[in-house]
Amino acid sequence: MDYRLDDEHETLRKTVEEFARDVVAPQAERLDADEEFPYDIVRQMGDMGLFGLPFPEEYGGMGGDYFALCLALEELARVDSSVAITLEAAVSLGAMPIYRFGTEEQKQTWLPELLAGRALGAFGLTEPGGGTDAGATRTTAKLVDGQWVINGTKCFITNSGTDITSLVTATAVTGGSEGGKREISSIIVPTPNDGLSVAPKYSKVGWHASDTRELSFSDCRVPEENLLGERGRGYANFLSILDEGRIAISALATGLAQACLDESVKYAKERTAFGAPIGKNQSIAFKIADMEVRTHTARLAWYRAAERMMRGEPFKKEAAIAKLHSSEIAVTNAREATQIYGGYGFMNEYPVARHWRDSKILEIGEGTSEVQRMLIARELGL
Repeated sequence: MDYRLDDEHETLRKTVEEFARDVVAPQAERLDADEEFPYDIVRQMGDMGLFGLPFPEEYGGMGGDYFALCLALEELARVDSSVAITLEAAVSLGAMPIYRFGTEEQKQTWLPELLAGRALGAFGLTEPGGGTDAGATRTTAKLVDGQWVINGTKCFITNSGTDITSLVTATAVTGGSEGGKREISSIIVPTPNDGLSVAPKYSKVGWHASDTRELSFSDCRVPEENLLGERGRGYANFLSILDEGRIAISALATGLAQACLDESVKYAKERTAFGAPIGKNQSIAFKIADMEVRTHTARLAWYRAAERMMRGEPFKKEAAIAKLHSSEIAVTNAREATQIYGGYGFMNEYPVARHWRDSKILEIGEGTSEVQRMLIARELGL
């Protein structure tokens, strides 16, 4: 087992690291304060091929792998989680379902623009009364005269209301099945659409430069051929998409944890108290040592999950472990970094304050920490 990066992956990592440092970092504080979506950064990431990293060249992708995407996400999150989650959601939740389950016509229609970063796709799963209980979907889609007529509401949907959003793939109840179980399918809804209302942006604790909104479908009509994948397999298909996405979120969380570590080391060397750098105090040095341990193990966890995924081996448990561990240590590292900075850590002009605000959602989105523990226990036969 060798977790050293090969030349291709290391070149990508360095390229994204430089982009994050030189292009994203100078804008991060302003974008956060103004809650402004980073259109110019998205355009540049598209030009770099980041949105197409794990997709084949025939659809406009870079012919890379999922591990490459995760490397990019970690480096971006070391600077700005809003930019990182914009890329993660666009790839894992926007484009990947079409690539995994779409017809050839759907792939040819939608993927080229999505993989170039000129358009964004959104993933409409969560509902106001559902949350973790995504199987209790209330949104409905009825087939009428060759069209799906969709009614319902989705909430917390990333990339759903930008100027370049081109589609939302929504789960909806499309009928019943034997035994009384509901049939849940996935349907591609192009945007804008007369039957789709996009609410104003949420006022959020963190991820201020990321686009997150509520969507309402009112007799929203799309062609029958916009069904994504097999009818009745929508919920199952999206669960598999979430397994993959948890590895990506783990990489993002590791990047945030690394950012908190980096900032803490820098500050502990520069800040003096009682005539010496605060890093000379064992209490501070040990805090930072623990931050390094946590970040190191989180990175190993997502590397392992990605390795199993790319080998075609079962990876549900490993993805859950990685997501659970990395999200929780990101929150811990952010808290500890804020403590090391003292009063300055409570000031928004310092990155650690933004990292602190951005970290908490990592324990909630794409499966809460409680869900990850449930999945791990199930994989252990409990």
